[in-house]
Order: sequence, then structure tokens, then C-alpha cells
Amino acid sequence: MAKRYWLMKSEEKVYAIRDLEKDGTTCWEGVRNYEARNLMRDEMRVGDGVLVYHSNANPPGVAGLATVAKAAYPDHFAFRKKSQYFDPKSDPENPRWFMVDVTFVEAFPEVVTLNSIKANPELQEMALVKRARLSVQPVTKAEFQIIRRMGRRKK
Repeated sequence: MAKRYWLMKSEEKVYAIRDLEKDGTTCWEGVRNYEARNLMRDEMRVGDGVLVYHSNANPPGVAGLATVAKAAYPDHFAFRKKSQYFDPKSDPENPRWFMVDVTFVEAFPEVVTLNSIKANPELQEMALVKRARLSVQPVTKAEFQIIRRMGRRKK
């Protein structure tokens, strides 16, 4: 199967690209949107490229790159009553929520801002521009490469 590309959002104050750089690999837990869950569960594969996006940041934008290190598996935080991601309707026998593991690849010297993405004519069809709210989004290979170039150009 061909490599796919994704944009995954995290609040910078909760888990930033520098946290991923320090940790190396982490689980991407806490996704509580069915469409985003379905993308992770059904379509993400080991080796897929990831744009790590800082939401609720000043400015918001793509902070770096990661890769999918482990395919989707049940989000065990949904079963822990003391977790902020607890879901009483999720059952280990029939899990409702899933997560993947991602591995750090690269942090950009400066964030590729949402404004610069929106201003790029080649990115006008990007899910981030058209449907900004989704926390896990597919990205085309061309979109991934354009944003990677934009991020590396800031050096």
C-alpha cells in the first residue's frame, strides 16, 4: 500500500513538537471525534508521514514532522476513570476510541503558520483550509511536500 500523509493537531501547551523530539515516540491519545478516529483506525499505516500542527498557539501552524510508528490500537485512556479522556461508554471488549504511535522526524526552525498556508495558492484545497476543525486530517503527498519545503525554508 502506498504511503499516506496526515496532519495531526495538538495544543502546543499540552504536547508540542519539542515534547515529541524529547520523547522520540509517543501515543497520540485523546482523539474523541468519530471521523478523526476512523481515519486513524482504518487508514493510517506504519511509515505514513505526519505534519504536526500546533493549535491554540500564537500563531497556529505546522511545527514539524513525524511518522506513524504503530498502527491504530484501542485508546486505553478511555477505560481509566481518572483520565481526562475517560469515556464510560467505551469498553475494552468493544473499544470506541483508538490511537496510533508517532515518532519524531524533524522540528521546523519556525512554525509554518496557518496564515501562510492559507495564502499559498497550491494549498487552497487542503482539508486544513476547507475544514479546519478536524484534529486528524488527510494530506496529499504534494501538500505534505509543499509544507515541508516551507518549514525548511525558514532556516
